[in-house]
Amino acid sequence: MKRLPAAFYALPSGREPVRDWLKGLGREDRKIVGEDIKDVEFSWPIGMPLCRPFGEGLWEVRSVLSQGRISRVLFCIRGGQMVLLHAFLKKTQKTPATDRRLALNRLKEIA
Repeated sequence: MKRLPAAFYALPSGREPVRDWLKGLGREDRKIVGEDIKDVEFSWPIGMPLCRPFGEGLWEVRSVLSQGRISRVLFCIRGGQMVLLHAFLKKTQKTPATDRRLALNRLKEIA
């Protein structure tokens, strides 16, 4: 049984940015990220190395993709669900401020 079911954040237009991002990944990478999200759903609360608090009500799912690439899915917890707010490929050690801001803005929209 899922302890923290995942739900996609939807823009006012109905578009779901994280779902769209996932569809843009290759099959193998989609499977990796999907399995990691599933592990969070079924094992919540779960910590490092898969999941960690990101501050200000945000959490991140940390995935290692094919060819050593790294991805992050930022989420919040609302109404007993993990709401997937934003996802990106990580290219630097530190998460870019624009990615963090975008996730925080989406969090504020649903709060």
